[in-house]
Amino acid sequence: MRLFFGVFPPSLVQQELAAAQSVLRGNWKPVQEKQLHLTLAFLGDVAAGALPGLKRAGKKAAAAVSPFDARVKGTGYFPATGRPRVWFARVEGEGLEPLATALRGELAELLDDDHDFRAHITLARRKGPAPRVGPRVFDLSFPVDGFSLVESTLTPRGPVYEIVEHFSLKERESGGTK
Repeated sequence: MRLFFGVFPPSLVQQELAAAQSVLRGNWKPVQEKQLHLTLAFLGDVAAGALPGLKRAGKKAAAAVSPFDARVKGTGYFPATGRPRVWFARVEGEGLEPLATALRGELAELLDDDHDFRAHITLARRKGPAPRVGPRVFDLSFPVDGFSLVESTLTPRGPVYEIVEHFSLKERESGGTK
């Protein structure tokens, strides 16, 4: 199973981000509207037998972070200089880093991602010669009250996502932040 933990923004935010993709030219492949998400931890190929441990890790991380608001700001590229491979929207939110850190700490041996966590939503991937898009600014926000363990099946038409398990963030008794 090819798996990741991620946050899917509400459909109105996905619609706004998908509308921004209309400026793409050349060999950019936009991410489908319903596929737009923020990856907290990419696991890659994992044996099905690992699912119980992954679910425990998700529950533990969900218990460590209270619900919070995320904000989508502007766009950027990976890499930042030279020929970009990915066009993305930056995301901010005080719970994103703690949530990603909690997950990554629980799953260090399984992670297929040695990069530092950088909260973003991939808008498009470059598949050949393509011009850079000028900066876009967003003023979008959405509540994050949970995240999902997602199976990604690669197909010729692009990935197909199926939620394996959803984890709700819980307001902590000690007065967590919102």
